[in-house]
Amino acid sequence: MRQATTTTGGPALSTQSRLGRRLIQLYVGLALYGASSALLVEAGLGLEPWGVLHQGLAELTGLSIGVVSIIVGAAVLLLWIPLRQRPGLGTVSNVFVVGIAMDATLAAVPEVHGLAVRIPLLLAGIVLNGVATGLYIAARFGPGPRDGLMTGLHRRTGRSIRLMRTAVEVAVVVTGFVLGGTIGIGTVLYAVSIGPLAQLFLRVFAVLPASDGSTVVAGGQPRGAILRP
Repeated sequence: MRQATTTTGGPALSTQSRLGRRLIQLYVGLALYGASSALLVEAGLGLEPWGVLHQGLAELTGLSIGVVSIIVGAAVLLLWIPLRQRPGLGTVSNVFVVGIAMDATLAAVPEVHGLAVRIPLLLAGIVLNGVATGLYIAARFGPGPRDGLMTGLHRRTGRSIRLMRTAVEVAVVVTGFVLGGTIGIGTVLYAVSIGPLAQLFLRVFAVLPASDGSTVVAGGQPRGAILRP
């Protein structure tokens, strides 16, 4: 029997192998996302929008930023109910894995001082975040709770996803900053670079369809590709 091939010349994945790879991508991607967010915290030069809110709430409550991330993720997931959004495995896993990985990384990485270390740490965190985003979104197990909030608001209001995302993230950043979260050059650099990085790594980590005896080509990019956990 002729083996299915991809456009790059490699064999297509069997259904079982494809599922296994997708699961590995999902959990590695979520763990790396938490680790990358922790690197941004350690760099102290500005966080991603939701990270600003998590840090501000952590300052207010005395809880760890990872625990706050889990609580906020669960609360946002509850907002899916009136929006009639349906979570997937990736959605529920996102709530817990990212926060746990963040706290674990913060416990393992020593405190850093001086721009000579903090700037490379910031850049590493942003690039690693792009890698993580590509991994977990390409696995296609459902959006993160915060992404689902934006797409749900888009469907319920008829407004564009871009507008909903901007409105939600501006509110999140302002609230987090007022509570003591860190905004800086890292916040701006993250905002302008995460989209291109996510698109790049989505292509790298795309999972091809299962072998069915015919020629296989890679499908289109997942919807909402540059949205984040």
